[in-house]
Amino acid sequence: MLGNFFKKPADDMNGRVPPGQSLTTRFPVLTYGPAPRYKLEDAKVRVFGLAEEREFSWPELRALPQTTLTYDIHCVTHWSKFDTTWTGIRVTDLMPLLSLKPEATHVMIHSVGGYTTNLSLEDFVRPENLLASRFDDKPLETEHGGPLRLVVPHLYFWKSAKWINGLEFISADAPGFWERNGYHMRGDPFNDERYSDD
Repeated sequence: MLGNFFKKPADDMNGRVPPGQSLTTRFPVLTYGPAPRYKLEDAKVRVFGLAEEREFSWPELRALPQTTLTYDIHCVTHWSKFDTTWTGIRVTDLMPLLSLKPEATHVMIHSVGGYTTNLSLEDFVRPENLLASRFDDKPLETEHGGPLRLVVPHLYFWKSAKWINGLEFISADAPGFWERNGYHMRGDPFNDERYSDD
């Protein structure tokens, strides 16, 4: 049955397919634990750590400039999906609203339910990264991280944390949930960085 939904390409399709990936037209749902369900009015993003602490409410987030981008995404479980379209707040539009301390070099992404994942500031502050609230011009479904998830398309998709509610700026790299459980600290799909010993 999986063969109907996942296709191993004959080549890398002009550099679009990372090593070891198969293509899918579906959007598989992979989550550790149940999807949290909460009201939109309870959605918020807290900024803390090596930054001036502040909290963005859902209305404040929705009032920020919204950008729609289309790109490929790649999951560590060996599937890739081409031409996915997301709408949300560019990280580069959010950053001017934050006041970071000079020693901040990384950010720990926090999610409702306790999930975390780490990113360097270099990987976090890229113009293609979004705090996304819409997928294919529809509100983001809960199972895919709605109402708000991070989308970091240049890294494996576990770095694109679902149900985001916190940005903790830190002075050194530190493992999040999957990184503590053997996944690579960075997770570049084109370098096949799946596990910590890769």
